[in-house]
Amino acid sequence: MDTFPPPQSPSPSVDISHLHDGVAAFGAELAAAKAQLAPPERWYPYDTLGNVGAIDQTLSTGNRDLTFLAGGRPVADIGGGDGDLAFLLARHGFAVDIVDWGPTNWNGLAGARLLADHFATTVEVHEVNLDSQFDLPRVRYGLVFFLGILYHLQNPFYVLRSLAEHSDHLLLSTRVARVTADGKVPLDAAPIAYLVSPTETNDDPTNFWIFSPTGLRRLCERTGWDVADEAFFGRTEGDSDPSSQDRDERAFLLLRRRHGGDEELAAASWL
Repeated sequence: MDTFPPPQSPSPSVDISHLHDGVAAFGAELAAAKAQLAPPERWYPYDTLGNVGAIDQTLSTGNRDLTFLAGGRPVADIGGGDGDLAFLLARHGFAVDIVDWGPTNWNGLAGARLLADHFATTVEVHEVNLDSQFDLPRVRYGLVFFLGILYHLQNPFYVLRSLAEHSDHLLLSTRVARVTADGKVPLDAAPIAYLVSPTETNDDPTNFWIFSPTGLRRLCERTGWDVADEAFFGRTEGDSDPSSQDRDERAFLLLRRRHGGDEELAAASWL
């Protein structure tokens, strides 16, 4: 029995291709707004809207309707920089929460708040430290975007398990590796994670765990998720490693909360 708040009335169907088709126009509008609101150096420097193209290639025929995946519930964009994706989703009628942590966000979440005021949407900005015993802003989300965040977390198991307790679908992307940085130790077939040194990956001490593809699937399985779709991008020749810029491989996964998974999650509640 569903003890969470009931879903809202369904919105018109939004296929991922609709989102992808509108990225260029919305990106131009977003760039103009940012130029008006603050100097270039104040904004998150990476193209978060570029993830929409990878998601479009990842989702199979039965999983492309974002409205169906959200199920009439709110959507969360966790760790989304300035919230570019959140504002694109809001433009298509979704109720969206931006969830990030000010001390590790590029501009302390000032960019997301400026854009929320500028676009006057229902997007809400929340500060949540995922490296703590955190609470999400809502009891339940239908769909969570969790892109490029997993390898920045000290305890990815706890975070994914917590998200499975509070959301139905998760779109996850993260860096993966199939060999060690020296190329001598294969990682691909084993369900493992590689712990990088503070400066090993992009000279960024907030990088921690780089999973093998098999390890990433096992992590999802053990935290209450089923993998509905997956795709790999970047260095897919079989020699991707945890740190080299020219051997960067990314996994994109659509995860579905496992039916009847509450018992498994409860069994792991001591973690």
